[in-house]
Parts: sequence; structure tokens; C-alpha cells
Amino acid sequence: MYKFLAKLNKLLLPSFTKQGLDISKAKKWQLAIIGYRAYVTKRALG
Repeated sequence: MYKFLAKLNKLLLPSFTKQGLDISKAKKWQLAIIGYRAYVTKRALG
């Protein structure tokens, strides 16, 4: 299930690292997306 979510996230959610986003200047919603993607990726790998 998490592998599917990881692929879906890659397609639908923006990649902030490609945009050069500085984490210290990120908005709350951007931090939430980053945290969600990290959680799903960790679960998909483990």
C-alpha cells in the first residue's frame, strides 16, 4: 500500500527540493507535505 502511495505522491505532489525550497523559509503547508512524503517513503522502504 505504501509503495503505491509513494508512486502517487511522486506524480501528484510538488517536489520542493527540485524547486530549491529552503526548509527554514517553508510555509506550514509545505512542511506538512514534506513530512507526509517522508513518512510514506520511509514506510514504503521498510
